[in-house]
Amino acid sequence: MDGIVTRNEPETEWNEFEQAFYEVKDVTGRPNEPIAGAINMVSCFGDNAAAAENPDLVAVDSEGRPATRDREYFDWDYICPTHDAYREGLLEMIADCGAEHDDVRLDDVGFPRDDYCRCERCERRFADSEFDDWRAWRASVITEFVAAARERVPGRLYLTLYPDPYPDHLSARAGLDLDALAPFVDEFVVPLYDLDYGTTYWLESLARGFRTALGGDYDPDDADPEPPFSIELYAVDVDVDNLIQAAEVAGHYGTTVFFGYEADQGWGEIRGRGAGQQEGETYMHGGAWVGRVSNFV
Repeated sequence: MDGIVTRNEPETEWNEFEQAFYEVKDVTGRPNEPIAGAINMVSCFGDNAAAAENPDLVAVDSEGRPATRDREYFDWDYICPTHDAYREGLLEMIADCGAEHDDVRLDDVGFPRDDYCRCERCERRFADSEFDDWRAWRASVITEFVAAARERVPGRLYLTLYPDPYPDHLSARAGLDLDALAPFVDEFVVPLYDLDYGTTYWLESLARGFRTALGGDYDPDDADPEPPFSIELYAVDVDVDNLIQAAEVAGHYGTTVFFGYEADQGWGEIRGRGAGQQEGETYMHGGAWVGRVSNFV
């Protein structure tokens, strides 16, 4: 099954894609109204606008360094997940999304890195908690947030995972405990982004890693993971032939292959798969070349 991730509402109506995620809020903090025709998607703790408006929201490490995009390893600003007012605002937004479309996707959920957050509020709440292990406490914070979001979503709840399937890495890095999250999540989504996809062995390695990390068998023809997972590919300015190859690999492991932020390229990949089977005419869709017409799709 094929789908897209987009900021452009008209693209969610393309019949060529069976599913669409629509960004209601991305990491810039730029808001859009949720829509009824697609699965609304919310960047939770990645929020440049909120961080710029109120730096006290930003997560800090043990040396007091903020998790902001002007520092190494951070591509956007991260809000501390224990900030109550921000968290409640997120949950209201998630409820609004669920009122428009039953299904909702949560993006950018978790702490920014393994030494975050060490703000006074986090240190106090950890000290007052039932936990002796700081990482276990962090995981409980994130699981409780996802559980609260689950209560506000009438349909399927999707959750983005960082592309790191190695044992305990997601918990250590971001506070994402897969076993604890599984009862609240209907499907995980794993972005495996590249600017070229000239090779795909790494993509297969990571996809298989997530398959086993989520409880599936090593052999993709055997028992599937539960909850299932889908894979999101980056489609902007990627060679269509390379994207076809990447999508074939991803589709062998993931329930759905989503194409990020370039619907024309994603449609080109779908058509290109058919071109490999049957000759046809090239044509234009939405102003961009997208492959060959065939009866394959």
